[in-house]
Amino acid sequence: MSSIRFPRACAGSARLLVLLALLLSTFPLLAQDWSYRVRPGDTLWDLGARYLKPDVPWEKLQAHNRVSDPYRLPPGTQLQFPIAWLLVQPAPARVLAVRGPVQVRLGDSGPLRDVVEGELLGIGAHLHTGADASVTLAFADDSRLQLREHSHLRLDQLSRYGHTGMVDTRLRLEQGRTSNRVTPAKGPASRYIIDAPTATSSVRGTQFRVSAGGEGHTAATEVLEGRVQVGNRRGQQLVTRGQATRNRALDARPDRPEALLPAPALTRAGLRLDPLPARLAWEPVAQATHYRVEVVRADQPEILLFARDTADTTMTVPDLPPGLLRLLVRAVSADGVEGLDAQADFEVHDQPAAPLTIRPVNGETINSPRPRFEWSQVAGAASTVLQVATEPQFLQPVLEQENHGTRARAHADLAPGEYFWRVASRDGNGQRGRFGQPVALGISDAPVDPALQPPQAAKGQLTLRWQPGEPGQRYRVQLDRRGDFARPLLDQQVEQPEVSLKRPWHGTLHVRVQYIDDDGFAGPFSPAQQVTLPCRTCQGAGAGALLLLLLL
Repeated sequence: MSSIRFPRACAGSARLLVLLALLLSTFPLLAQDWSYRVRPGDTLWDLGARYLKPDVPWEKLQAHNRVSDPYRLPPGTQLQFPIAWLLVQPAPARVLAVRGPVQVRLGDSGPLRDVVEGELLGIGAHLHTGADASVTLAFADDSRLQLREHSHLRLDQLSRYGHTGMVDTRLRLEQGRTSNRVTPAKGPASRYIIDAPTATSSVRGTQFRVSAGGEGHTAATEVLEGRVQVGNRRGQQLVTRGQATRNRALDARPDRPEALLPAPALTRAGLRLDPLPARLAWEPVAQATHYRVEVVRADQPEILLFARDTADTTMTVPDLPPGLLRLLVRAVSADGVEGLDAQADFEVHDQPAAPLTIRPVNGETINSPRPRFEWSQVAGAASTVLQVATEPQFLQPVLEQENHGTRARAHADLAPGEYFWRVASRDGNGQRGRFGQPVALGISDAPVDPALQPPQAAKGQLTLRWQPGEPGQRYRVQLDRRGDFARPLLDQQVEQPEVSLKRPWHGTLHVRVQYIDDDGFAGPFSPAQQVTLPCRTCQGAGAGALLLLLLL
């Protein structure tokens, strides 16, 4: 296979060399033939209508193959179709998956818009991926391309040769990285070419990665399966399985292929893929400055679900979609060339379904170090797993507990601050499903304000009322003259948010209230509030003297 890269700006002599190379690479291709094995019932005019361009008559096919009787084609014989005569049709790429911010520009001057999963993209489309983003494309022959984060890709040629199965795919990687899985070629015109700034990679069926370089990284082609022809106007290199070539400049021949860094050895003792969050660990690799960790679908490994770069040899993956997944870990050299993959398949279960969270509601602040959580009942669930963390990824939960029923109180105190909580179901066989969405929660150490109402006195009774709590809560109320509550005048539990007692004669009373949940958990007492009572005897004596004065 031959290929050529068009430089954007070069001297006239360089342009002549490129043009000459183009002619030399195109003519042999157009001069080649595609072979077809005759089937019972085939006729030349039917085959011509199916495979040839409209302006190519079937009689030319008869002459090219020296067929004496066009009405009788022996089954099993070979017919040769010149590539230049074959019908060529557009073959748009289909968007298989989108993760994160991915945009496309149709043509050179159109506006950028979001890419939609399932849409078709034709020649001239420019793809742009943002941070922590990727997009997966499928081409007419089911070859797959994964475009990674911070990448730019242009679709230069997307065509197929009618019903022959031959597909011509040419792509321009302007920035970033791609991973490619190319279907083996079905004829001499099948091509899959990626043109990067410093070299072109041409294949006829393989698995490989291409980096455009930049930002301290060297442009490179890394081959995982098969072989790839990499070259520019300065020369060519054939890169085979387990090798990489560095393409340092357009004016320099690609480097001699070198072995990829070996796959890291996963540390089984530190590896826990189920249940989530998954905990990963691997042995360090000599000459690696950092590592690339990915999770893909096991049945379609070009669809990227999670990706992170790290200098550590451990990682926690917080959440993943359900299904059979594959973990990939590879070492990365100082110049950005990525090595072979360590891999492990695992399954994220979707059942039993996660309960619906009820209380606390999203963003609610609880004035208790041990809040109570409530969720819905899930059919088939034997228990519920509750997690609380300080961040929504739950990389390091501060609390995890198993519960039976639909509500539970935290087993340990939570310090004041911002938290998230979530729940998952576990069935009778011990299988835990996925966690539900995280719910924001605030914990405050500020005491509950009972909003004490003004006291009411009637018929020698003093009645105190306060703000009611949650349904089912009881109340413990204390009254004290000194305020230290060492020997309270009243210490009583009541079912309603009020208490009545024989009216004291006079003075100041200190009142505080404690809320008690229906499970017996008692929160802290509220701050003491003061109630001042006038002297009933003084009021009575003054009234009696006044009455006596009036009588005299």
